[in-house]
Parts: sequence; C-alpha cells; structure tokens
Amino acid sequence: MNFNAEQFTTNNKANAQALEVLTTNAYAGFEKLVELNMATSKAVLGDAFSQFQAILGAKDVQQIFALQSSLLQPAAEKTVAYGRHVYAITTEANAELTQTIEAKLAEAQDAFSGVVENLSKNAPVGTESAVAAFKQALSASQNAIESAKGSAKKAAEMAEANFTSMTSQAVKAATSAAKKR
Repeated sequence: MNFNAEQFTTNNKANAQALEVLTTNAYAGFEKLVELNMATSKAVLGDAFSQFQAILGAKDVQQIFALQSSLLQPAAEKTVAYGRHVYAITTEANAELTQTIEAKLAEAQDAFSGVVENLSKNAPVGTESAVAAFKQALSASQNAIESAKGSAKKAAEMAEANFTSMTSQAVKAATSAAKKR
C-alpha cells in the first residue's frame, strides 16, 4: 500500500462536503420544526382568546357547555394536524440523512472491496484458500447488511402505516365524542 497525499486530501474534502450536507439538512429540519411551533403557538393563542371571548359572551351555562363541546373536535383535528406536520418534517429529514449516509457507506464499501481485491492479487502464494474464505465472509457480511437495510425500510413503512391509521382513528374518536355531547 502506498500513501497518496492527493487521494488523502480528496477524501478529506469529500468527507467535509458530506458533513456540510448533513449539517445543513439537520439545521433545515430544525428550522422547519421551529417555524411550525411558532405558527402553532400563535394559532393556539388566537384560538384561546377567541374561545375566552365567546365564553364571556355566553348568556347561560348551557351555552358555555355547548361552546366547549363544539371546540373539542377542532382542537383534536388541530392536534392531529400538528402531529402529522412534525412527523412529515422528521421523516423528510431522516430520509435525507439516510440517503447521505447510505451513499457514503456505499463509497466506503467500494473502497474496501478495492483494497481487498488489491490484497488478494498481491497475496503470497499458498494463501489462496484463506483469501477466498475472507472474500466469502466479506460477501456474506455485505449481504447481511443489505438484508438488514431492507428489513429496516419495511419496519419504517409499517410504522408509517400504523401512525396514519392511529391518526385517523383519533380524529374519528374525537368527532364521535363531540357529536355525543
């Protein structure tokens, strides 16, 4: 193996650029969450003052209870919508992070495979079986990694489907509870 300063510099620049992309994406996701929280808090304050004024304008206790009942469904829907926004932001940020990491891992895997191939070409005579066993173990580990990535993606898809189902059930429950009052 020869030390190549130019290759070392090139790799460091590529890694710095990848880190910049990761940091920028993470900051963008954080920024979106802050914007969502600011808009949500502003809307909640506006709703609270509107509700307070409506209650102050009520003529009797029954009207107050009717106002409170009518506010239950919109509050539940807004809570679910907020959860969906947070989920969408985090899912998007996670997808970008995963894509960047997978690309860097693929590069590292290719580089490692190149090193292994170079070592196998330059292996001493009589070590062919050991080199073949090492290559087979490397191939098996790469297949296991691919299988694990596939399983992780399926688990994420299932979690997303469950989240969507639970969200719609929560909205239906809030709607039926509001109608019963």
